[in-house]
Amino acid sequence: MLVPALSATMTLGPREVRHLKVLRVQVGDTLRVFDGHGHEALAVVTVLDDTRAELELGGALAGVPETPYPLTLAAALLKGDKLAEVVRAATELGVARVALLITARADVREIGAQKLQRLSRIAAEAAKQSRRAVVPVVMEPTPLHALTWEGHLYVAQPGAVNRIMDVLDWTAPVTVLTGPEGGLTDAEVTALTTRGAQPVTLGPRILRAETAPVALLGAIAALGR
Repeated sequence: MLVPALSATMTLGPREVRHLKVLRVQVGDTLRVFDGHGHEALAVVTVLDDTRAELELGGALAGVPETPYPLTLAAALLKGDKLAEVVRAATELGVARVALLITARADVREIGAQKLQRLSRIAAEAAKQSRRAVVPVVMEPTPLHALTWEGHLYVAQPGAVNRIMDVLDWTAPVTVLTGPEGGLTDAEVTALTTRGAQPVTLGPRILRAETAPVALLGAIAALGR
């Protein structure tokens, strides 16, 4: 259960109450609660009615380890509901942040505040479902040329020689970048590599824009870091 902050007594509103009722939770039951920032604990339900619930904090829990340094997914804007599925999978696979990108070949040039909020809700839901104590931050879209990063940037690019498992370096934060339908332009890739990015291959096949980030993050997760 996601709560705003872990405290001795926590009050939940109607949205979370509905979720508790779907799960058939009753007063006296014990839940796992987390604050979205890596802190997790047990809590006992002390009050539960149609509009609110109160929880009493119990013992702290040791959460599942995160990556050695924060992992960011930088993903091009995608049309339809594809971006929602990317955010959901990225949360389950351990990213700390999703940076949305406006690229030359993107079919979508912007998203509204409501859709951005929906993506944040999807990240929170995915964290709950996967029992992850961290909810990734979904950033507002930024032009590709304005993207900044700390540490290492790996760009999924057809024709690249290196595989992510051969070059992944956890001595600093890691960002992985995937392009839109139609891919990044040669000029975009050149600009990124000039700034220190490293192209990586996702294998011999051309993957769909919504598949590439899941494949790249899945390869990193499979390394067990």
